[in-house]
Amino acid sequence: MILLGDKFPEITVKTTHGDIKLPSHYAGKWFVLFAHPADFTPVCTTEFVAFQKRYEQFRSLNCELIGLSIDQTFSHIKWVEWINDKLGVKIEFPIIADDLGEVSKLLGLIHSAKGTNTVRAVFVVDPNGVVRLILYYPQEVGRNMDEILRAVKALQVSDANKVAMPANWPNNELIKDKVIIPPASNVKDATDRLEKIKKGELEGYDWWFAYKKL
Repeated sequence: MILLGDKFPEITVKTTHGDIKLPSHYAGKWFVLFAHPADFTPVCTTEFVAFQKRYEQFRSLNCELIGLSIDQTFSHIKWVEWINDKLGVKIEFPIIADDLGEVSKLLGLIHSAKGTNTVRAVFVVDPNGVVRLILYYPQEVGRNMDEILRAVKALQVSDANKVAMPANWPNNELIKDKVIIPPASNVKDATDRLEKIKKGELEGYDWWFAYKKL
């Protein structure tokens, strides 16, 4: 299975937008690859609509979306047509047709206890093709797309500023939208930081829990 920090494997996938070579197709961009159990299923339909409703928000973060299931291309196309006709939502991102299951097996998306359907997995990949976040959901629980969007933004802020995000950022119960400064790595830095906190020159609860407004 792929682990955090691994390079996303180089594979060519068949999609509703034609063949795509990953991760090079999205070189210089972030992308979210998400697997769903099957086309023409209620929970998956709600997920695709939710992703599409937020597609422009993802793209504003230089992030693309790409779906995946073990259904064939014609099934994806027909399902996308149904969503457009019945729900008035046009799915604009590509969907991988992994009817042979080769991509799903490579990415660890087949759970033997759940049959041959792909699990609800999410891979967030950065512009360098590195896997930065992985989420797994059971078939009976739909995903929260706002959380995935938040995670992409948090990763980008972290990379740009070398900081960490608190729980529920940017609406944390303790420090609101502020970000966490990495802990001191030696005694001198810890002492200096604690002194700055006491003088009001730095915000924090202790030398290991300092934070700031970006």
